[in-house]
This record gives sequence, structure tokens and C-alpha cells, in this order.
Amino acid sequence: MDDLNCKGEVVDQTLRELDVINKWLGGDNISIRAVQELLDNVDQPITFLDLGCGGGDILIALAKWGRKHHKQIQFIGIDANPAIVAYARSNCKDYPEISFRCINIFDQEFATLQCDILHCCLFTHHFTSEELSKLLGQFRQQASLKVIINDLHRHTLAYHSIKWLTKLFSKSPMVQHDAALSVARGFLKSELQDLLKGAQIDQYRLAWRWAFRWELIY
Repeated sequence: MDDLNCKGEVVDQTLRELDVINKWLGGDNISIRAVQELLDNVDQPITFLDLGCGGGDILIALAKWGRKHHKQIQFIGIDANPAIVAYARSNCKDYPEISFRCINIFDQEFATLQCDILHCCLFTHHFTSEELSKLLGQFRQQASLKVIINDLHRHTLAYHSIKWLTKLFSKSPMVQHDAALSVARGFLKSELQDLLKGAQIDQYRLAWRWAFRWELIY
């Protein structure tokens, strides 16, 4: 998935399977509950930026919640791969409150974007520590309310479990390869704390969530 030029059925199949995996293992619910908690008593219009949006499935779940609770939320999914953005637009076609933009987050175009909530799910582990420390500080400047990061806890049990699960149930070579690699690129608690310190962020909430996830809100 790090190849910004990958396209075709392999990408579509991977995005479909990732949606199932994230729902089944409860990963999506971490982000959804965090947003619901933040916006429960908020009535003003909200702009929600989702980085590395994939197929947009979390945005669909949040849009459904927003409609049910009469929230005015504009969702914008960001991805640097045009094939993923095309899939997401098709996947979310019934939700006019969701839009997508094909942008690389290292481009100046992204740096000028402002929002109320900036969200990353399974996105931050794709970057080096140096890149991420800078990005964490930049995200804080871009989001007027909160930054929500939902990413992987690097753990031996998680690594071998996801290798076993994807070998048994996945039909996507990309999922079979990338799932375990993503866990290997995940974070220890001390590493996230060091990144936050490097970004001069001292007010945050960092919590472990099932299954082998970190929820970071600042």
C-alpha cells in the first residue's frame, strides 16, 4: 500500500478486506467512539479531516452517526493514491457529506488545510520517526479541536496472530504481506511518548485499546 502507483483489482480487494478486518477486530470502533465522545455535546458545524482514508468506511460509519444525531459534519478523506481515492468516492457515493482529495501530506497544498478534527487510522506507522515527529506538531496546528490517532501496538502476539489470520482468510496478496509488516512498524508506548516530546506536545491522552491498538488524542 506504500506504492502510490498501485491500482486495479488488487487495490480494491485489499480495501474490501481491510474494512472487514478492522470491523471484525474492533479497530474502527476506537476511532468512532473517540469522535462520538468529542462531538456528543457539540452543535456547531464540524470539518473532519481523515488522513490515509482508504476506502472511506470509517467515514461512512461516522456519517451515519452524524445523521442520526443531527450533527453538521463535513468529512474530507485524504489519500495520495488516485486509485484509492477513486475507490473511496465510489464506496461513499450515497453520502454527500463525504468528499475526497488526492493529496500527498508532504505537499504544501496539504499544509494549508485547516479542520476541526484531524484523524489518522493505521496511517502514522508508514512514516519515519523524524517525519512523524514533525507531522504531529503540524497536525496540532491544523486542527482547531483535536487530533485523533488510532494505530498499532507492536507486539509479538499481534504480529504472529495477524500472519495466521490473513494466511487463512485473506485472498489479497497485499493484505497477506502488508498486515504483518504494519504490525512490525507499529509503536511501543515509550516510542509514542518520545515522538510527542519531540513535537513539544505535553497535553495528550494515550490509551491501549483492543486489539493491540493505541488511541492517541491531543
